[in-house]
Amino acid sequence: MDILNLIFTDYTIRTVALGAAVIGMVSGVLSAYAVLRKQSLMGDVMSHAALPGVVIAFILIGVKAPLPLMLGAAIAGWLGTLLMMTITSQTRIKEDSAMGIVLAVFFGLGVALLSWVQRQGNANQSGLDKFIFGRAAALVEGEVVLMSLMGLVVLLLVLLFWKEFKLLTFDREYAAAIGFNTRTLDVLLTTLIVVAVVIGLETVGVVLMSAMIVAPGVAARQWTDRLGRMVALSGLFGMLAGVAGALISSLERGLPTGPVIVLAASVITLLSLLFAPQRGIVWAWARARANRRHLRAASVLESLYHMALHHGDPLHPHPLRSLEAALPGRDVAHALRQLSAEGLVREALPGAWALTPAGVANIQGLLHDMRMGTPPADVVQAAL
Repeated sequence: MDILNLIFTDYTIRTVALGAAVIGMVSGVLSAYAVLRKQSLMGDVMSHAALPGVVIAFILIGVKAPLPLMLGAAIAGWLGTLLMMTITSQTRIKEDSAMGIVLAVFFGLGVALLSWVQRQGNANQSGLDKFIFGRAAALVEGEVVLMSLMGLVVLLLVLLFWKEFKLLTFDREYAAAIGFNTRTLDVLLTTLIVVAVVIGLETVGVVLMSAMIVAPGVAARQWTDRLGRMVALSGLFGMLAGVAGALISSLERGLPTGPVIVLAASVITLLSLLFAPQRGIVWAWARARANRRHLRAASVLESLYHMALHHGDPLHPHPLRSLEAALPGRDVAHALRQLSAEGLVREALPGAWALTPAGVANIQGLLHDMRMGTPPADVVQAAL
């Protein structure tokens, strides 16, 4: 509770938390599109390509003014992305290789320029290297306002071009067939991702910003199949990661905010991968385990039925040992207890089990469906 109070009483923590929330929300919304379009590494390329733009902007103006540095980062990131798209479309080089080329060249150029600037003895360059790993603690209110305005423009454009971006993401050929300029839309969406990366550079840094273009979208994808819900969840997860990282980093002196924000986003993604109802690993394991129990019980039920038919009576009991011999490697005793609880079998004699009338009707219906080629309802549900 004391930590939450600091948001309202401590200027630095409030400023950092608000800035991180803006970064998380904007990058989260664009993350959904990057993940769905299988361009998760695009954020990595853009963030690394932005570094030389920051340094060149500083060389030109001589001061670390937020707006010129962001503008330089945006131009460099945009040029890097266009170069990658051009390489992919005009040569036989594949997209992943083009990404690697652009990332290495631009980041190498940025580091070289940064080293050169630092050797010039210009006192204003102090802290310029913080763009590599972020410097959230140095955020001021004016920078947060600028980031918020840029983020608002991005979100408004996403809403304005919602239908076009949706078609571009899921059916590019159909979008082109009905007259949309897919190349222009591609450039626009890429530009918005560049802006999202630029907004977060100063807080999270070049190296870590790529994670914010991946993690929220991956986490949101586990919870829904609807684009609208995914975009909203992705923005929410990004915002939660930003605020949580800012608050957690304030607990310990010297704990960097950018890496903690990325760790918070990673935790949200991990929890989503594990516990999301439709795709979560834990729920998938639980469903698979339930399906195995059901199939084991169905095998016991079928065996008991066929063995009883040899005696001319579907209700004829059989010893547990006979069933275990017919179904080696199965936990027959556990399956019989499960079937007994469902009223499908009963222990007619000590150690001997028989079908109930309900069990006979159940297995006959199952066998009939199998003969007709119709999967039973529970099998269909398991497949879904």
